[in-house]
Amino acid sequence: MSGRVQISLGLPPALRDQAAEIYWQAFGGKLGRVIGPDARAHAFLHRVMRDDHALVACDESGALLGLAGFKTPQGNFAGGTWADMRAIYGLAGLTWRLPLLALLSREVDNDRFLLDGICVAPAARGLGVGAALMAAIEDEARVRGYGYVRLDVIDTNWRARALYERLGYMAVKTVPLGPLRHVFGFDAAVTMVKPV
Repeated sequence: MSGRVQISLGLPPALRDQAAEIYWQAFGGKLGRVIGPDARAHAFLHRVMRDDHALVACDESGALLGLAGFKTPQGNFAGGTWADMRAIYGLAGLTWRLPLLALLSREVDNDRFLLDGICVAPAARGLGVGAALMAAIEDEARVRGYGYVRLDVIDTNWRARALYERLGYMAVKTVPLGPLRHVFGFDAAVTMVKPV
């Protein structure tokens, strides 16, 4: 990483491929059985990522270090539609994938700004990129008139949860996944909230 981290609103088209790769590295363990294999997952993410629902962290040379997606009433960063899913996975693939992904989706929260995934490039981890992105998410929440930021973290992602706790986020609810833990590879999601 060269120089300091620069955060900006919006995902530039030139960084979409890198963004899909970083996102898949971060969430492939959780979503791999549903939106994999790798080539299809990359194609799906590249297709559905919303440029206007992301904050990106780059170094001074413009290299992508990480990103944070968010959800609004207008949509979410990496959700897509049934048509997107059908285009990548076909009708048969859509039929079983869509219901499983719907179980993970979070509703829009009118009182709290929703983080819709944060990921940092492997080479940039431990350098403060995640904390800088979280500060930018909190700033974006304030600009949009929200008093709180809300996020969900899976129970196996202790590193992310430790970061959120250091930043002042408090766990308010734990939702067990039940039998679907075998599909997604984690037992529960913890909802965390911070006033901003």
